[in-house]
Amino acid sequence: MVLGQDGGNLFAAGVADMDYKAPPAVLAAMQERLDHGVFGYEAVPAPLMPALTDWLHTRHGWQVDAAHILRAPNVLNILAIAASLFTQPGDGVIVQPPVFFDFFDIIRENNRTLISNPLILKHGHYEMDFDGLEKLAADPRAKMLYLCNPHNPVGRVWTKAELRRLGDICAANDVLVVSDEIHGDIVLPGHTYTPFAAIGPAYADNAITCLSPAKSFNIAACCSAFTVISNDVRRKAFQVENSRLTVNKNNAFASAAMVAAYSQGSAWLNDVLRYLDGNLALVRTHLSTISKVDLIEPEGTFLLWLDFRRLGLSPDDLTAFLRQQAGWAVTRGQAFGVEGEGFARLNIACTRADLTTALGRLSKAVADHSIIKKTGDFQ
Repeated sequence: MVLGQDGGNLFAAGVADMDYKAPPAVLAAMQERLDHGVFGYEAVPAPLMPALTDWLHTRHGWQVDAAHILRAPNVLNILAIAASLFTQPGDGVIVQPPVFFDFFDIIRENNRTLISNPLILKHGHYEMDFDGLEKLAADPRAKMLYLCNPHNPVGRVWTKAELRRLGDICAANDVLVVSDEIHGDIVLPGHTYTPFAAIGPAYADNAITCLSPAKSFNIAACCSAFTVISNDVRRKAFQVENSRLTVNKNNAFASAAMVAAYSQGSAWLNDVLRYLDGNLALVRTHLSTISKVDLIEPEGTFLLWLDFRRLGLSPDDLTAFLRQQAGWAVTRGQAFGVEGEGFARLNIACTRADLTTALGRLSKAVADHSIIKKTGDFQ
């Protein structure tokens, strides 16, 4: 139930960006570009594509032909253009909820049909429902699948075997895979990110991959995105659409930031990943002392999926409880589909001190809730 007023001084852990300053190399590159003082029209800097392809090869073992890469303002733009270009109004786009909520909006706003293939939660671990996917993909109305790899919000880093099985199902049914891989660099120890298109040429030919340094280097406000399309026909169509929509222009600061991030940001990112792993350990230890709140163990991203269902609150009451009693401003689970009801997404890319304070507030809120529920004293 709803208690008290909306909390003040909220722990802001809902938006998927970090509290950390961008890498020093990025800040220096942007300052150098600012000091230049001339901001006329600018072509893509020569070092940008080599920096990106070297990053993908060195970091993830993915050899990408620079000729297969196109620029776009952001990943959502790529998803929307792909739906507009390669499906027709009324066609079905498969998603795997609980999943990034903008997938739903893009599908609906482009007058496509949302086809839901929910993930399966087994013993605290999410899996793809391949049997369900085979049935849905066989429907001739299904033309596209939005893949989230790694998966936001449940934190799965899909294995090569899982991606291959998904790819085989989609290829057999002529369903195009559009893969949002914006969190690909944020992988926790013991797990490996596999780009869907890196599995093999046949998979790459049936894929549109969405990439961006926005999450990896915390530069969402000043960067753009990339799409990798190895299929010549689709890439040319995408290139024409980029031109038609005039979204193929360049931003001087974005270009400077991306070149620096991909060419000089590796050590910084490694430090961030170690810090995030420490934050995860803190959450894991703390939640072990809190009854009725369960951590879905993540494999990647800096977003944790927390299960509050044992508190027995409705979705709206859970949101009110977290804000008013714990002082948490996190993303409501139901935003990711009905499968997210009773859950919430927590961003741990913050300082350890802030996270410690927030966890303490949650402990007290859950303890107070248990006492109130037991005694029935709601005054």
